[in-house]
Amino acid sequence: MAKDTPKSFKNLVLYSIYVRNHSLEGTFNAVTRDLDRIKKMGVDVVWLMPIHPIGKKNKKGSLGCPYSISDYRSVNPEYGTLADFQELIAVSHQLGLKVMIDVVYNHTAHDSILVREHPEFFHQDGQGNPVTTVPDWSDVIDLKHPHPELTRYLIDSLKYWVSIGVDGFRCDVASLVPAEFWQQARREVSEVKHGVIWLAESVHVVFVETRRQEKLFAISDSEIYTAFDLTYDYDIWPMFQHTVKGDLPVKRLLEMYRFQHAIYPANFIKMRYVENHDQSRIRQSVPDTNRALAWTAFEAFNDGAWLIYAGQEAGEDHTPSLFEKDIVRWNGYPFQDLLTRLNGIKKHPAVSEGFLLFLETEPVIQVAWKANTVHLYGIFNVEGQKGKVQVHIPNGSYTDLISGSVVKVVHGRMDIPAVAIILETSTLLKNQQFFSELLD
Repeated sequence: MAKDTPKSFKNLVLYSIYVRNHSLEGTFNAVTRDLDRIKKMGVDVVWLMPIHPIGKKNKKGSLGCPYSISDYRSVNPEYGTLADFQELIAVSHQLGLKVMIDVVYNHTAHDSILVREHPEFFHQDGQGNPVTTVPDWSDVIDLKHPHPELTRYLIDSLKYWVSIGVDGFRCDVASLVPAEFWQQARREVSEVKHGVIWLAESVHVVFVETRRQEKLFAISDSEIYTAFDLTYDYDIWPMFQHTVKGDLPVKRLLEMYRFQHAIYPANFIKMRYVENHDQSRIRQSVPDTNRALAWTAFEAFNDGAWLIYAGQEAGEDHTPSLFEKDIVRWNGYPFQDLLTRLNGIKKHPAVSEGFLLFLETEPVIQVAWKANTVHLYGIFNVEGQKGKVQVHIPNGSYTDLISGSVVKVVHGRMDIPAVAIILETSTLLKNQQFFSELLD
């Protein structure tokens, strides 16, 4: 990770909002009214998907995609005014929330200000027409890095947004933009505001591989960490998807989490999640509610920052369209209490100061955060097992930090929870991680 990344960033809880679909109103003001509830969940950072005007030329759907941006330095009038956005920031700061916005510096809309004023900033075909290097992304055209004037314009745009109060940037397909650009951007932005959060949407490894085979540019997660605090979990995301659907054994997934610890910089931070705006809701992948919640609890307990995608607390099983008005179906907040408790556990001293041990994968996942004086012991029933399980903490009574109920360990065994249990303990009876075929 970047040399100046605060250690505390590994305990961040982020909450992702698509302004258009967060409410019937679809405005900044509607989001502002929801901030108090979001803060009470234990969220640290509100991440707003792109807030800028959307291009109309070659748009997808009736309203267009927010990642097809026409002007990096203004706000989408559908959402309100710049003053409305500044009020959202002000209220967030009053509540102790940070505000992150999306940065899309790999491409713009076909009718963006930049393509009109600086066509030389773009990839072009043989006839001089701006093009995309990803054919599926037909509503955008690619910026051509590096270019000194383009770099200056983009970094000055970042400095503008932090000057009015923005606290962080989620950088779209950051892997397709040179690391040197991000490094310079980080340095210059830090001169305007200290402690800005940099989240990279790193990409699937197969995407990096394919780009390189086609003689196109892409950088790996390890290179991204030279400029960013956090990266996406897409390097192992396909394995996560296959595992939660039951196509791969759980042990293989946990092996990959351990593998990450061996190949990335010390104290690297991944952003963990079970769903986001580009991926299926966890309740689509895992229709069984208890198993879906068990995976949710495990990923929140896992090392790294934790992302909640708006609607997750409502048990939403539909991923809203990027291209249409497709409002989150709130239907109350049946899982908000669970997420609030998990967010609180993210701040536990054992998580802040300790290290993670993967102890068992069958019949349930058993994981511990081991610290100097106090540990956390998590049991996650991701496969819907019943009965009792052997555990590695002393006999006795414990309070489950998720439910608040008392749990008993007798003769080294306890009842398998329906979803998950997280216990605080001063003693671990097993300190050795399970050996894996992959890492041995």
